[in-house]
Amino acid sequence: MLWGGRFSQSMHGLAWKLNESLSVDHRLALQDVRGSQAWVNALQAAGILTPDEAQRLHQGLAQIAEEFAQGRFVFQETDEDIHTAVERRLGELVGEVAGKLHTGRSRNDQVATDFRLWMLDTLPQVETALQDLQAVLLQRAAEHVETVMPGYTHLQRAQPISLAHWFLSHFWPLQRDRQRLQHLRPRLAILPLGSGALAGCPFPVDRHALARELGFLEASPNSLDAVADRDFVVEYLFIAALIGVHLSRLAEQIVLYTTAEFGFFELSDAFATGSSLMPQKKNPDLFELTRAKAAYLNALLNGAMNLLKALPSAYDKDLQEDKRYVFEATDTLLLLLPVIAAALRELRVHPERMKIDAFMLATDLADELVRQGIPFRQAHRKVGELVRKALEQGISLEQATLQEVATWGAIQPQVVLDPLRSLARREVWGGTAPQAVRAQLQLASSLLKSQNSHS
Repeated sequence: MLWGGRFSQSMHGLAWKLNESLSVDHRLALQDVRGSQAWVNALQAAGILTPDEAQRLHQGLAQIAEEFAQGRFVFQETDEDIHTAVERRLGELVGEVAGKLHTGRSRNDQVATDFRLWMLDTLPQVETALQDLQAVLLQRAAEHVETVMPGYTHLQRAQPISLAHWFLSHFWPLQRDRQRLQHLRPRLAILPLGSGALAGCPFPVDRHALARELGFLEASPNSLDAVADRDFVVEYLFIAALIGVHLSRLAEQIVLYTTAEFGFFELSDAFATGSSLMPQKKNPDLFELTRAKAAYLNALLNGAMNLLKALPSAYDKDLQEDKRYVFEATDTLLLLLPVIAAALRELRVHPERMKIDAFMLATDLADELVRQGIPFRQAHRKVGELVRKALEQGISLEQATLQEVATWGAIQPQVVLDPLRSLARREVWGGTAPQAVRAQLQLASSLLKSQNSHS
């Protein structure tokens, strides 16, 4: 125990169960060893450790790192947390000199350093999983540039769009998510080590050298803030929750479009489930679970915010719980992203079910009147009246338009009310026209390739 000298009685078993954190923070093992190795170098440079002592500590820490890497490290019941476990094992390997390792260092700045290191090591995995899903969306979009599907607002049929445009509409939110992860890094890569418990280290360690050695961008400028700061936790959990929202919106559309009522898509059997009662069922459970996991990611963010909102001092034991939120959010994302990518890769598209009725082209009819010089509001009202007439008479918009051609001027319904031509007219940058979508695909692909090369 790292603090037993002050106490005459060992901790009650129930209190120990509540107090220990090894069951969660064992995941910081390799980062804890790395931080300790850098601290050994700092203590030696400050004249606290002799070269021989530093060498012995490095040998012990290297062996501990190897034991962790190979799964041979044996935890003891007396290990309160990962820091206690490493220090205890170091004492077994190198003897009393292990007691010098903690000179000038508190678990407060130690755990904050380990936690930041873990996130710096792990965030690239999340970014890679996002990239993989983006790559699938790009692949599927490239296959369907000229596939026309109904676009919806308010879940009502609105205007025709390219299916590629629909796939890409889910690429760009993930792109923003990746940018947010990248923008988090400068605030995450701030070194707390050397801040002590709250007041700073009393020995002349070079914190700037420490930061460089451990891959941080800079050392924290205020020791009180350094051990208390968990802004990076909240920022990351917000990004994770927003990724969850984006995945949930995609999942909801997949659930909807794979129903018999829509039938736009069909899931591969490998990514669907059945019913224990109804033999005909094919359920999109993985996408339904994605919606549920998004709710869980939101809850993790909310939990972390509530954890931090009223902490009164530099470090409080409440902060022991912060890692659980981040670990669980990361595990959730690294579970969801690959399975969604794999399911979309095998998603079957049924273009024949994506029928475009002429009523979805009513805006094109109004636009044609605008081209003839009629103000848009008049054109909108005129076409609205025509739609009402067609619905009342039970005829198509084409038939209703043909009846009005004589009074509307040189309108060719077969040209105006053509879905492919409707798409082609929307070739502005960011539009759904095949030409615009190809340009969008090229941009998306170049962004993905360039950021892949930098990651």
